[in-house]
Formats: sequence, structure tokens, C-alpha cells
Amino acid sequence: MTSVHTSAQEKTADGVAPVERSGARGTPPEPPERPIAWSMLSRALSVPLILGLVCFLPAVIAGQPGNGVRDTGYWLQLVLTCYAGARLATMILSTRRRLLQGVFWMFVYIAMGVAPFAQVVIGQTPTPMVGPRQDLITATAMVLVGCAAFDLGALLASRRPLRRRTPSARGSGAGPAVAHPVRLRLLVALAFLASAFYVLKLGGPAVFFTSRQEINETVAASGVVTEGSNVGSAFIKGFGQVPALLALLFYTRRLATSYRARRTPSTVLVWVALIALNLVVNNPISNARYWFLTVLMAFVFTAFPSSAAIYRTVLTAGVVGALVVFPYADKFRYDDAAQRPAQSASVFDPLVTKDYDQMVMFANTISWVDTRGHTYGRQLAGSALFFVPRAVWSGKPEDTGVRVGQWMGLRMTNLSAPLWTEFWVDFGVSGVIGGLALIGYAAARTDRRYALAVTRAGPGPGSVLAIAAPLIAGYTFILLRGPLLQAAGKLAIAALCLLAISTFRERRAARRR
Repeated sequence: MTSVHTSAQEKTADGVAPVERSGARGTPPEPPERPIAWSMLSRALSVPLILGLVCFLPAVIAGQPGNGVRDTGYWLQLVLTCYAGARLATMILSTRRRLLQGVFWMFVYIAMGVAPFAQVVIGQTPTPMVGPRQDLITATAMVLVGCAAFDLGALLASRRPLRRRTPSARGSGAGPAVAHPVRLRLLVALAFLASAFYVLKLGGPAVFFTSRQEINETVAASGVVTEGSNVGSAFIKGFGQVPALLALLFYTRRLATSYRARRTPSTVLVWVALIALNLVVNNPISNARYWFLTVLMAFVFTAFPSSAAIYRTVLTAGVVGALVVFPYADKFRYDDAAQRPAQSASVFDPLVTKDYDQMVMFANTISWVDTRGHTYGRQLAGSALFFVPRAVWSGKPEDTGVRVGQWMGLRMTNLSAPLWTEFWVDFGVSGVIGGLALIGYAAARTDRRYALAVTRAGPGPGSVLAIAAPLIAGYTFILLRGPLLQAAGKLAIAALCLLAISTFRERRAARRR
């Protein structure tokens, strides 16, 4: 391999600090920069992309007819939309894949930027706003502050070099986490057993191709749901879906990165069987759109770990899909008798009337907190201890979205509670700033580790981080949308499975290549 000694190629993944050479002790080398040809192409694409995200789309929305008031809230929302659009463009045009940060800014641009801006312009919100308009202004300002805190955390992470324990000369030292071969086979067995139990508990595979309403009714009739607690159903669904997805991702990465695996019939047959299993338990018909989005993104980023084109296509197409496809992707939520007809006079109508209630729910949460005060960690503790049944913890907090919806007097309380609201409920302004800064720091560090894990010099086909990062990236939509209590279950099951199969022996990793 030819070595090019230029200062540009000795920058970190974020392009801000020099990197120690590959022989430097304790610091892994950063992946090489993209060729000059791609840099020229990026510059050619940057102008229309930035103009489209930052200028054209906000301008089109601002020109829509409506009864919205153009006050401080309007201008703050416009600034937030343009800021998020600029950061998303930066992620798309970055010379390296920033998986978690890219997904974060895609969510913020759509759910906290474009959609609320359309609601402000048109003068209509998906969920009623029960408090004064000042609470909506405060919510918009706090989302903007939280985004700045996220960027600050990411900047701090870029200033710190990556470090890991250096393996000994014999190759027996501890290195990056990889999947233990025997434990991975046990995970595959667990996936088939748990998914089979899940399918049989709900009456067979046919019910998974009807509607989400049918699934929910079947779960309620199965006896796993007790009054006031959904822990039983959450565990059955979680173990019926998550191990199957993880096993598929590990075998997909093995086939994508190992020539030997592609020539091994047993590996290919297991992968085909896992595909069939996931088509049953993780299909888009019987699952929530956000969960299927997690499955799709995790699979795509695992199957194409080194493709910059796939990464940029996903982020760019995600904006179009969120505006055009996502609002209508709940076709299978209800059966035919209860199906809501799709009615739209404008492409922006779904942003006003359907799914994007994150900003107005933040405003309602601020109003709710004003009447009862902050909870000082209680809501977050309830999310962290999601597995404790209410029969044991009688005072266990409910979902933040449910609590606010009940306070609003709504019958339908399946409402969003974006991550900003979770921090606000417990700790106010300091919680939003501190929480988003920590998340930005963790996301940037994970992105840099992931960039190393998917290179040829990385830990190989069994890399745990190369599976965990795409999975978390897809699940980020669920975590950011909230509530956290609903989102914690599957994430904890995934973490438990990954910990169970992980090993840190590099000698064993070398044998699997």
C-alpha cells in the first residue's frame, strides 16, 4: 500500500487534530481520507445540497398560506430549521461516515425543524397546545440550545485521541470486542427459539401479516399483559424480535466482509433462514414504523459497511422519505374497517396533521412541569428500571407522553416525548444542556470507533461495534422520539445479547478471519 505523507491525511475523523501514526502506542490509526476525486465531487454537490436544505425547503414552507403568527417563535423555528439543515448537510458531505451524528441531525431537521416550522406557518398542530404560546417559544429555544450542546459535546470528543489497550506481541492481549463463535451460534439458537415462542404465543405466522391492530389485540388476549403493566408483553416482543435481528446482522456482516464465509454453505443457509425469520417477526406490516426503520437502517449499514455512497444516500433519501413516505407508512396499523383514508391537499399537510407532534408536546410538557415542578431524576429512573413490574414498584412513573396526555385530558395518550422533554421534566435547562452534551460526546466517540471497526485493518467480520453502531443509529429515531420508558426495553435486550456474545481476545478474532 502506498503511503502519502500529507498533513491533510494526518487529521482525525473530525478533521481537527493530528493523529498519531499507526505505530504510536495506545492510539489506533484513523481511516485514510477519501481521494481527491471524491473531494471535488463533494464540493460540486455541496452547493445544491446546502441550498436545498437550508434555503429552498424553508423558503417553500414559509410561502405556504396559513394563519400562523410570525412572532419570536416563528423566527426561532426558522433559525432552528436552517441550523439543523446546515448540520445535516455537513454530515452528508463529510469525508467519513458519522453514523449516529448523521441520524441525529436528520431527525432534528425533520421532526424538530421542518415539521414544526410548517405547523407554525400554517397555524395548526397535530396535538392541541394547552398552555400559552410562550411555552412553545421556550420549547423551540430549548431545542436550539440542546442542539448547540450536542455540537459542543461532539467537538469535545473530537479533541480527545482514541485509545485502546495495545495487544501483546503474541496477540493474546485484549483488543476490540468481537463475537465469540460458540456464543454467536447460541445467539442464533436463542433467536429461533424465542421467535418461535413469540409466533406461537400470538397464534401463528399468519397474524404477523394482518395489521398492528390485530397484533395488539392478540397480545392483549394472550394473557401476557396484566392490568397497569406491559412488562410481560414487552419482554416477549423484545426477545421475539431483537435476537433474530442481531443474529441476522452478524451473519450479514460475516458474508459481506469474509470471502471464506461466502463459500461456506452452512453460513449461507443460516443467513437465509434468519432472513425468513425476520420477514415474519420484523416485517413492516405488523411492526411500528420506527422499529422497521431501525431494522432497515441497521441491515443496510451492516451489509454495506464501507460504502460512503450508501451512507449519503440514506441520509439524503431520509429527508424525502420523511416528508412523502413516512406519514403514509401506517397503512397496516389498522384493519380495513378502521383504516383512516389518506387525505392531503398539500405535501406539507401530513407534517401538520399526523405524526410530527414533538415540538408541541415539548411545549405541553413545559406547561405540565410549570403546574407540578421538576421530578429530579424520577422519570429517568423509571426508564432505567423499566423491567421492574408495577406490582413491585407501585409508584413507578408512567411514560412521560402518557402523563402529559392524561394531564391534557386526552383519550389517546400514545404521544411522543422527545429526548429534550425527558431531560426537561427531571432537571430543566441544566438537564437539557448537560444531557444533550453527553449524548453528542458519546455519539462522536462511537462514530470514530465505528469508522475504525469497518476498515480492513479493523477487528474483522466478528466486530461487535460494527453491528452495535448501525443498530443504535437506527434505534436513535425511537430514542429521540420517545418516550424513553417505551424505548428502553428493546435497547436493553440488545445490549444484554451483545455483552453475552462478546470476547476481547484478539487471537481468537484472528482465527475467524
